[in-house]
Amino acid sequence: MVRVPIVHLPHDARAEVVAEVISGDGAVIVDRLAPLELMDRVDDELRPFLDATPTGPDEFSGDKTRRTGSLIARSPSSRELVMHPLALGTTRLFLSHATNFQLHLTQAIAIGPGESAQPIHRDQWAFDFFPFPPGYEVQCNTIWAQTDFTEENGATRVVLRSNRAEDRLSFELADTEPAEMARGSALFYSGSVYHGGGPNRSGTTRIGLNITYNVAWLRQEENQYLSVPREVAETLPTELLRLMGYDRGAYALGYIDDLRDPIEAVRPGTGSVGFAVSQPEE
Repeated sequence: MVRVPIVHLPHDARAEVVAEVISGDGAVIVDRLAPLELMDRVDDELRPFLDATPTGPDEFSGDKTRRTGSLIARSPSSRELVMHPLALGTTRLFLSHATNFQLHLTQAIAIGPGESAQPIHRDQWAFDFFPFPPGYEVQCNTIWAQTDFTEENGATRVVLRSNRAEDRLSFELADTEPAEMARGSALFYSGSVYHGGGPNRSGTTRIGLNITYNVAWLRQEENQYLSVPREVAETLPTELLRLMGYDRGAYALGYIDDLRDPIEAVRPGTGSVGFAVSQPEE
């Protein structure tokens, strides 16, 4: 692949522009998208859970990397990132070939000092390595910089323009570009682009918040119905609940009992009639 730098866009970039760059390059960085005050709140809320999370059991997960999920339940402030207008607007455009989309996973990834580079991969391989047709995208993903991302501390590495490449290719670190960005910035990338966490050669931990979305006819990687307890779900806005999966996927997927709208499980009397599907408002 031809090595090219990762495009950086300003915090007020339009969703149309972000989606266009992802379509071409597979990834783009939007600088300083989230206020630092919000990132501080998320850090305070997640700190006890991050500290209690064990490191990964294998090379892919990283034996010096902690992966803490269930962000919606554990960090109320992270919901603002999940529902960020630019994230939802970009995803809606990038995955517009599907009837609707849903939240795929929420995860804080803390790469500790001395961690080696993660194997280069495609996130969409999570779907049992199914060979989706080239150009048919099933994921739109974000990684929010909870700390500054530098090449030294393990910034995510991306093989730019590999989103249209053949499947199951192998790449080396030298084929990638580091997604260096300031705290509060966000890396937007497709499920088809080859990428991986970089090696952390610094003395500090690099933390990113991985919040991803997928077409609603595919299974979610993180089970939101179990990750977010029922008593917490009942307090959440309807738009967030639908994004979490309390909605039909495509025409009829996911209805409950007598063809009822899934939102009825936590919001009785608010569901649509028939097989209509909804999308969260921006």
